[in-house]
Amino acid sequence: MRIGELASRAGVSVRSLRYYEQQGLLTSTRSTSGQRHYTDNEIERVAFIQRLFDAGLSSRTIADLLPCVESPSEGTSDAAFERMQQERDRLTRHIADLTDTRDSLDGLLAANRAHRETLPAAAGR
Repeated sequence: MRIGELASRAGVSVRSLRYYEQQGLLTSTRSTSGQRHYTDNEIERVAFIQRLFDAGLSSRTIADLLPCVESPSEGTSDAAFERMQQERDRLTRHIADLTDTRDSLDGLLAANRAHRETLPAAAGR
């Protein structure tokens, strides 16, 4: 099938498919005129790639995980598990950093409210 049909059947844009191919996440064969052709198996692969992107993984991380799908073994499964755990830990740290940032902003908002109460116009409110 050609790229437009794969995009339609997989529910993604043609641009996304080109990006996946550029990043080494998806492969195609080329016709003599240079058109991309895909197999029906690529529909499931694109769906899997989409789930990984939806989980917040980068294309580089996804590329690291694909060997588990392409050549399932205990080794590739362990490597994929470890890589996903690293990503989860990274997200947990990022969430903690965002929480700290929000708490700092809350402190600034409280200080601003307190300062506004000391302004002369505050007495007339």
